[in-house]
Order: sequence, then C-alpha cells, then structure tokens
Amino acid sequence: MIRAIAIALTCNILFGISLSAQDGKRVKIFGNVRDAEGNPIELVNVSVRGTVIGTATNEKGYYSLSVSRGDSVTLLFSCLGYNRAERIIAELSQDMRLNVKMSHLSFELGEVSVTAHQARADMMQSLDASRLKILPDPSGGSIESLIVTYAGVSSNNELSSQYSVRGGNYDENIIYVNGVEVFRPFLIRSGQQEGLSFINPEMTENVQFSAGGFEARYGDKMSSVLDITYKKPRELEGSAGASLMGAHAYVGSSTGRLTQVTGVRYKTNRSLLGTLDTDAEYNPDYTDLQTFITCRLTPKLEADFLGNLSINNYHFIPHRRETLYGTVRNPRKFLVVFDGKERDRFQTMFGALTLKYTLNENVQYGLQASAFNSREEESYDITGIYSQNTAEAGTTTENVVSPLDVASYHEHARNRLHSNVVNTGVFGIAGINAGNTLKFGLNAQYEHIVDRISEWESRDSSGYSLPQTGAAVNVISNLFSDNKLESWRYSAYIQDVLKFRTEKGLFTVIGGLRGSYWDYNREFIISPRASVGFIPNSRKNLILRFATGLYYQPPFYKELRVTEQDDAGSHIVRLNDRLKSQRSMHFILGGDYTFRAVGRNFKFTSELYYKKLDDVNPYTVDNVKIRYYGANCADGYAAGIDMKFFGEFVPGADSWLSVSLMRSRQTIDGALTVPMPNDQMYNISLYFQDYFPWNRRAMVNLKGVLSGGLPVTVPNRGWESYLRRLPPYRRVDIGFSYQIAGGEDAIMDRPFFRNLKNIWLGVDMFNLFDINNTNSYYWITDVYNQQHAVPNYLTGRQLNVRISVDF
Repeated sequence: MIRAIAIALTCNILFGISLSAQDGKRVKIFGNVRDAEGNPIELVNVSVRGTVIGTATNEKGYYSLSVSRGDSVTLLFSCLGYNRAERIIAELSQDMRLNVKMSHLSFELGEVSVTAHQARADMMQSLDASRLKILPDPSGGSIESLIVTYAGVSSNNELSSQYSVRGGNYDENIIYVNGVEVFRPFLIRSGQQEGLSFINPEMTENVQFSAGGFEARYGDKMSSVLDITYKKPRELEGSAGASLMGAHAYVGSSTGRLTQVTGVRYKTNRSLLGTLDTDAEYNPDYTDLQTFITCRLTPKLEADFLGNLSINNYHFIPHRRETLYGTVRNPRKFLVVFDGKERDRFQTMFGALTLKYTLNENVQYGLQASAFNSREEESYDITGIYSQNTAEAGTTTENVVSPLDVASYHEHARNRLHSNVVNTGVFGIAGINAGNTLKFGLNAQYEHIVDRISEWESRDSSGYSLPQTGAAVNVISNLFSDNKLESWRYSAYIQDVLKFRTEKGLFTVIGGLRGSYWDYNREFIISPRASVGFIPNSRKNLILRFATGLYYQPPFYKELRVTEQDDAGSHIVRLNDRLKSQRSMHFILGGDYTFRAVGRNFKFTSELYYKKLDDVNPYTVDNVKIRYYGANCADGYAAGIDMKFFGEFVPGADSWLSVSLMRSRQTIDGALTVPMPNDQMYNISLYFQDYFPWNRRAMVNLKGVLSGGLPVTVPNRGWESYLRRLPPYRRVDIGFSYQIAGGEDAIMDRPFFRNLKNIWLGVDMFNLFDINNTNSYYWITDVYNQQHAVPNYLTGRQLNVRISVDF
C-alpha cells in the first residue's frame, strides 16, 4: 500500500512538472473584436494561420487562445458580413492583448452602399429600428409595426400594437427594455383606446426578437420575447418630427461619465378614426415621456435609470353609423342613431434603476429595481336606436326595401383598475473562458391590484324586455367586479452559453433552467430550456438551429377572473386561486442560408415548430379584449412553418417577404375541439423598399399583409357558439419619402443647416386599396329571433404627411 501511494505521488509530481513546463512554453493572446461603431461582434472566428488552433468571440466580442511562445504568429479574424482581418505578431514572449476592429462587408452600387448582415447561431433575430423613420405606419411609428412583418408574427388590427406569435395571444409575449420587463394597461378593449406603445423607436439602439425557443434568462411566457436596448449617445444628437397623426422629439447627449437620452411623443389619430363607419366626434390624445440616463460612478460601477410617464385620453361622442353588409344577393343595411358619450383615461408610470459592477471584462454583477403604476378609468353611457333592413342588390346607403328589425339598446360602464407592480433582483454574467459564459439571476415581484367593474347592456328588441322590471334591471349582458389581489412572485434562472469548434464546424450550445413560485396559488414551476446552433466549416453561409424547452405562463390578474351568475342573474367576477400555469413544450428546427445572386445579398430563413399545450386557460377575443375562462380546462397544440426571404430585391435597398403556415387546435373539457382563437392558418407579409433611379433621394416603402381570418364566437357565450371565421385581413400601406437635405449637400454648409444631419419629407397612403377589413362583429336579433353578425370594419384609406429632422 505504501509503495503504491509513493508511486502515485511520484507520477503526480512528474505530471505536474511536465504541465508546468508546457505552460511555460505557451502564452495567451486575448482581446475584443468590435465594428466601426465600437459595438462588440459575436461569433468572429479567430484562428492561427497554419495550425488547427482557433476559437470564437462571445457576445461581448471577447476572445482568448493559447499559442506557443516564440516566433511570429499570424491571427486571422473572419465573420459573415464583415471584411476579413489579419494581424501579425512579430514575437511572442508573454501574454498580450490584441483588440481588433472589423469593417462591415459592403458593396458599392453607384451612390448606394449595401451592407451584409452578421450571422447569429441563437434563436434571436435582429431588427433595424432606423427603418421606422420612413415606414408607413398607421399606429404612429412603433417597433411592433415592423415586428408583424416577420415570419410567425401576425396582427389583424392596424390601430393596435398588439401582435400574435405562432397562434398565441398578446399576453403570451414578454417585452424587455434595458433588461427590465415592461407592462401595459389591462382594461383596453379596442385599438382606438390603445395609444402609444411603451417602446420609443427614436431612443432605441438594438432590437432582438424571438418567436420561440428563447433562453432561460427571459421570463415565463409561452410565445415570444422582444428585447429592446436604448441608446447611450457618444455626442449630442437628436431628432424631431411631425405628421397629421402627431409629433415626436428626442435629444441625447454625453459628457463622458454621464449619458442621457430623452424623448417625448404625442399621437392623435382622429383623422384615421374618421374613416370608420361610425360618424362621431373622436378626440384621442396620447402623450408619452421617457428618459434613459446612465452614470459611470467609478471605472467599474455604473448606474442606469429608465423613467416613463404615459397619459392616454380617449373621448368619443358617436352620432350615426351606417354599415352595408351581407352578400350580393342578400344585401343588408345596419343604421344606428346614437346618444351619449365615452370617456376613458389610462395613466401609467414606470421607473427602473440598475447598478452594474464590472469586475473585469469577463465578470459583471448587478442590482435592479423597478416599479409600475397604472390608473385606468373607463366610463361610457351610450344609447342607440338601430334598424336592420334588407336592400336591393347594388343599393346605395340611402335606398332601403323593408325593415327586418327596429330596436334600441343602452350600454353602460364604470370601470376602474389600479395596479402596482414592484420588482427587485440581482443578476450576473461570468465569462469562464472565451467560449463559455455563465448567466444567472434572482427576482422578487410584489403585485397589488384593485379592480372595480360595473358594466351592462340592455336591449329593447325581439325576445327582450325594457330595462326596468320593478326594482330590477333586465339586461342581455352584465358584469360586476369588486376584487383585490396582493401577492409575491419569486423567480430565478441560471444558464450557460458554450461555444466550441470541432473539425466539423462551430457549435453554440445554450442550456438553462428557470424556476418560479407564486404565493397566491402556491405553485412552483421548473422550466428547462436548451438550444444548439451549428455553422459547418464547409458551408459558413449556412446556420442550423434546434431549440426545445418547457415554457410556463403563470397567471396574471386577467387570467384569474372567473365569471359566475348569482341568484339575481347578475354576472359576478371572482378570482380563482387554484388556477395553475399554462404550459407549452417547444420543438423548433430551423436555419439560415446566406448567398449572393445577381451581385446582391440574400438570406433565406426557415423554421419548423411544434408546440404542445397543456393546462390551457381558454379565452375569447373581441377586438383586442381577451376574456379568459379562468380555469385550466383545455389542452391543444400549434404547429407550422415560417419562412422569410430577405435581401436586395432592388439593388441597394433591403426588403423581405415572410410566409407562415400554421394550424392550432384546443380541446375544452375533453369534449369540444375547436381552433385556437389566433389560429390564422396562413400569413403573408411584405416589406419592400425602392428608390427612383434618376433621384436616389426619393424612396418608396411598402408594407403589405394578407392573413387568414380568425375564429369568431358570440360574446359571453364561449366556444360553444363558434360558427365562423372573420374574412381574410388584407392591407397595403405605402409611403413616399424624399431627403430634402443631408450628407454632402452644399445647403448643409449654411448657418441654419450646419448642425443638421438629414431632413426628410414624406407622404403616406394608408390602406391603399381601401379594403374593408373586419375586426369583430356586433350581434343583433331580428323579429324572427335570428341573430345577425354586423361587421365592425376597420379604418379606410387615409392620407398622411410627415416631416422629420435629424441633428
């Protein structure tokens, strides 16, 4: 035994001496790779010429490799979308830092410079927010309006910034701004009320989006993640703009240690709402103020503050509505004369403070705290006297043959909701080596919500009596709520990003685990997630990806609400404290193929996906209002394929075409099988840019959408009333932009223009073909006790004029 131990110790000592001798003969070369703007470049291949030694940069652009001490070494840096770089080190005697700057791969086409795009091996897509400056957008310019042109994403309401991803609803999407989750008002029931998106595109520097299979560091949602990073200006900059739909301005500055970017937006879409069927006095006013401030307290400690104040007022006084619907052989006319008004107010405040301590270039820790406050008020008393009539084929709105029904109705609501959400947490990033990065985080969230709802609708028509019967009110629908929710949520995650190279190619493996607990329903969930990306050495223009994971969605306040009928016939809302998280199992297989054709850059992206859904809380959708069953009484699935063809359809201008095919089903209570509410079946979207050959200052931007109709249910009757689908959503918006001044223009040397960068003038035509898209239905009953669905059409053709100035 003693002899064996002595032999083992001797072997260990000799092995240690051998390793020390080898280490003494090797040195480390490390550094960062950045682009011309100073941004880190990920997935840069770093290799030593004439050897098999190599590595790849991490998301911070950092690399590290070990080489033999001695004579000169040649390092090669290559990455898709960038010019190759080569660095020669004459002599290596000790560890050394080598930082490299790589320039974008560009191709000169006359006056236009086209830049290739960087490869990504994870499940996130990048989006260029600068395109929104000239995008024809009826919502007033939002990141979401460009997101909906991506594969797997759809929207059937141009007045709303909400979107659906692969069959899910908007509540299943999570949005981060500078690493902090942001929220929106709860009571909004129509696109007219919605106002401005939280995200200010003028302040945005980086946009990342995933339609599924996202990492464990992102929160508990089932469909998608949108990750926004705001700017940190290096010098004074800003812009201002105005249009018929509002105005915006922002200014950014830097003093070295302190940077700030502040933006204000105002939106009023009364001219656009004037194209609706309802003749009314629309008075929507939406105002948003945001600021993002960073301060470097010490060389290693930085403080960030993000603040937001949003006030949305929607005043509505309807007068008259005329809607023609039906078929060519059986045309109908719906006429309503109104009395009353609606007044809504949604005020939200948000603040977030982040402290980041950078120990070194590989290790960073942080503390984060945020608070969200929302005060929402919805009030309306509207009386309508309506008639439904048959009309001759090809009739005008003035010609009516015979009345089918004459009735009146009264809609009343006094709804109030106050919410407070406070979140605090810690996070960290640790680079173990150049190809291995560990990320972790821990959060606690406090929620306090007070909900007061009182709404009802009475109708004097066939089968219904007048509102008053003694002391009671007989109505066709009502809803009352007096609830308060106070709870804590706790969540944590840990994930590892591993990048390594084999003789076959470069692998990126991301694996993580996320857990959370909610004390209201006493539920603890564990969510494992993983993805693999592969770039073969033989085809570096090809990227293959696979992702899978369990994605839970713990209920928030809206999901908890269950409607029950009391002895008096009133529908009362209570909260279901036994409601559990919905669950989605993701399987995603896809890839990117980048190529050049006819002297231009193109990229084809495709993903196949299958999502198995369990413990589903079914819901119905009316306009943008989602009403849940408040019970885990369904399961289902969503499956499909997303394809995106991106490139220079016209030399010097990026465009893309997205095609999505999907099918989603749910089975409720084990018996009723129906489509999911956002089962769109197909969606085709186009974003196209062009310029006039004789004057490249003049640009054309076109956005087109064609998507399948969504399933329709009768309000307050659930999926048992599923009868039909909405007609397909078809819309084309086009914008013409002209650069009045900018660049090398002689006019820019004049005193007034000296501090300006660009001046753009634009004209937009929304809904170019004036198509009547149906968003929902108003259900009426005729004298034969038959129900008819009167379409609620969206906006028609509308002209917009805009101007923007950059400095």
